[in-house]
Amino acid sequence: MAVKQQFSSFQEMLEGADKPILVDFYAVWCGPCQLMANVLEQVKAKQQDQIQIVKIDTDKYPDLASQYEIHALPTMVLFKDGQVVDRIEGAMSADKLIDRLQPNL
Repeated sequence: MAVKQQFSSFQEMLEGADKPILVDFYAVWCGPCQLMANVLEQVKAKQQDQIQIVKIDTDKYPDLASQYEIHALPTMVLFKDGQVVDRIEGAMSADKLIDRLQPNL
């Protein structure tokens, strides 16, 4: 289950992180995004000590989506030390996502 947290800014969340953050940019109307919700739960279960997963609804936060040039959904952006280190577009299996993330964890 996802944990809801409040931050005064997205940047504050990134800078205060003690491990890499995978941000899932999604929309509730996006079918592939709904598929990725289960995949991200699996990734979280397997990698919880190594990564934090955050979901951002692009309809509620269009400025963030624009800032990070989110043009397709789902798009996941991996941040490490407050910087973008990887960008993943489209749905994939949990194992493939973990393999993709591993070099940056």
